[in-house]
Amino acid sequence: MLYETKVNLGNVLLSFSDAVDLANPSISFHQIRTAFVAWQIALEARLPERQTKRVFIGSILHDVGALTPEDKTRLHRFEQDNLETHCVRGSALYESCPLLSDAAHAVRWHHRTTAEWDEGVGDDRVLESQLVYLADVLERLTDRNVYILHQSEKLLKDIMSRAGEEIHPDVVDLFVAVGKREDFWLDLVSPRLYSTLLNFGPLKQEEIELDQLFSIAAFFKKLIDYKSPFTTMHSTGVATCATSVARMFGLTDKEISLLELAGYLHDLGKLVVPNAILEKQGGLTREEFAIMRQHTYFTYRILSTIGGLGAIPEWAAFHHERLDGAGYPFHVGSDKLDTGSRIMAVADVFTALAENRPYRRGMARSQIEKILRSMASRDALDSNLVGLLLDNYEELSRRVQAEQRTADAEYQGLMAAG
Repeated sequence: MLYETKVNLGNVLLSFSDAVDLANPSISFHQIRTAFVAWQIALEARLPERQTKRVFIGSILHDVGALTPEDKTRLHRFEQDNLETHCVRGSALYESCPLLSDAAHAVRWHHRTTAEWDEGVGDDRVLESQLVYLADVLERLTDRNVYILHQSEKLLKDIMSRAGEEIHPDVVDLFVAVGKREDFWLDLVSPRLYSTLLNFGPLKQEEIELDQLFSIAAFFKKLIDYKSPFTTMHSTGVATCATSVARMFGLTDKEISLLELAGYLHDLGKLVVPNAILEKQGGLTREEFAIMRQHTYFTYRILSTIGGLGAIPEWAAFHHERLDGAGYPFHVGSDKLDTGSRIMAVADVFTALAENRPYRRGMARSQIEKILRSMASRDALDSNLVGLLLDNYEELSRRVQAEQRTADAEYQGLMAAG
């Protein structure tokens, strides 16, 4: 079966949050831990279920507006002077996704102190933002090199010292009640926290339909592509090219939709690649290319943790595999590469060749055709699919460019907003 009818929302958000924080080991699980803390305080406050879910959703991806790994690391180390930009951009990204938009205010104001609010914590926006604020500060204060129960008392005192101007005293009191429990601290740093939240967290029974998954995939497509100004339109281009070729090839509407999802998410693993490599103006060294080659591995591993996606992890992650087995990172060959995987590989090569890169301009049609035919002739890409693309080059190119212009306009609008 290519797909299930539903997927679990908590599973999706936990996996994608994990992907965002893979950029640097020093911040791994930061957002997941923050969401856990905020959830625990919400439970202590006995908030309504809907509000508890909103707090969790607002914290699980609260730093998405910090677009580069470097920005995320500076935030985690309290080294970022301008806290406003990533809050504004993060809120705008949340607003763009119907499933997340209800929690956008918590992202927008998660660095706003209680003294900066005219309203009190009786206002839901204030309370929810303050919960994320406290949870974020606590997680960043936690020393990952010290046993948690050896620092829990110090962390409690630090948060208590912020009661008043920075964090509302009522919110601090709620946290102090939670912080008296050893299990809270042990769960916070547990390597099984992902599993705990998946099976017992506030979204454990929250399932979404395939069309709702599209809105989250589109949201994450932006996080992936906006990581660098050189990739802002890439996933849009790959998805458009793949679906166009698939339609010409005669795949079903359902298969085409799943290929679009795979196109949106195919470079999910690039969130772990430093921007210094993505934006390098010369050729990559052997060592740099080795780092780059991990991105499809992480795409596969992250998507594979989400139940119900069927073939999407393979279609997304196999775009650098080759029919002759010389691709990466799994070195699967023609016997393991189905039609969806083959279409994605052709779409990725075509789109990459046509786009500007730090080290070259986008190639002309003649160059692109030459490279695609060469790869097909040496059994790297599927010759039938390459032929289909080239036979419809003008129509396909127009579609890709039109969608990419829309994607670029969205990116420019987000950057202007911040």
